[in-house]
Formats: sequence, C-alpha cells, structure tokens
Amino acid sequence: MSNSFPPVLDRHTHTLILGTMPGTESLRQQQYYAHPRNAFWPIMGTIFGFDPNLPYSARLAELNRHGIGLWDTLKSCERPGSLDAKIKNARYNDFFKLFKSYPNLQNICLNGRGAEKFFRYCCDPEKIPGMKIFLLPSTSPAYAAMSYPQKLEIWRNCLF
Repeated sequence: MSNSFPPVLDRHTHTLILGTMPGTESLRQQQYYAHPRNAFWPIMGTIFGFDPNLPYSARLAELNRHGIGLWDTLKSCERPGSLDAKIKNARYNDFFKLFKSYPNLQNICLNGRGAEKFFRYCCDPEKIPGMKIFLLPSTSPAYAAMSYPQKLEIWRNCLF
C-alpha cells in the first residue's frame, strides 16, 4: 500500500488543488508533484510569479501565500508505478472533516480526470453547499493530449 501526504493548507486557504495519489517519484522524494516532467510547479510558478525551482518548502509557502492548498483524493492505495488506471484498493481522504476544519475553502480544483473520478466517488458535490468544483487538465507528463501552453491557460483562468 502507498500512502498519500498530509494536506498542505492553513486557515487562509480558499482553493484546494486535489490530485489522485502521489506518483512513484513524489513518494520517493516525499514531495507533491516531484516528477521533473510534471507541469504542476512550472504552471504554479508562472501563475503566481515564483521560481518553480525554489526549494520545496518555499514553493509550498508561495502557494499558501496565495491561498492555495494541496492534497490528494486518496489516502492510500495499491498502484504499481504512477498511472491512475492501475489503482486498486483505494481508501479515500476524509473531505467532510477537512471542510469543517477549514471553513474558508471555497474552491476545489481537480488535477485531472483521475482526481475527479475518485473525488466524485467519495464526495457528493451536492453535499458541499457553496463549494465550486473545477476539473482541470492533468499536469502529469502522462497526459499529453494537451500542450503546456494550453494547460497553463486553463489553469490560469481557473486560479485567477
């Protein structure tokens, strides 16, 4: 079983970006979006005006400074490799507990269809009044149907 990371957010967080489950490289480095070809940090750096090569803690601080938090839909699962299609025995994070603990959350940004699938399976959006939910293109290098500039534009439009 692989385990996800704790959520990264604080009382000022208004937008939570949800992935599915950290990939192999992220688990190895114990960092969200650690794969060097994942577009997440370059997109965040461009949108929020910071160097995506900053130390990990500084990148997280930049996101928090802009009201952005990170977490994953899954608490744990079995998955050989990093592809969401290979996930088995999924256990979900407790979103309702999180939403009660962080009442300033207004937006959920789902990083790809895998995150959307698992989030909607465990969390009925109808039971989250006032929360806006957005499906965004995956920043994973495995999602090549869209170019980096296209992904950047969609993410920028959602986060601004």
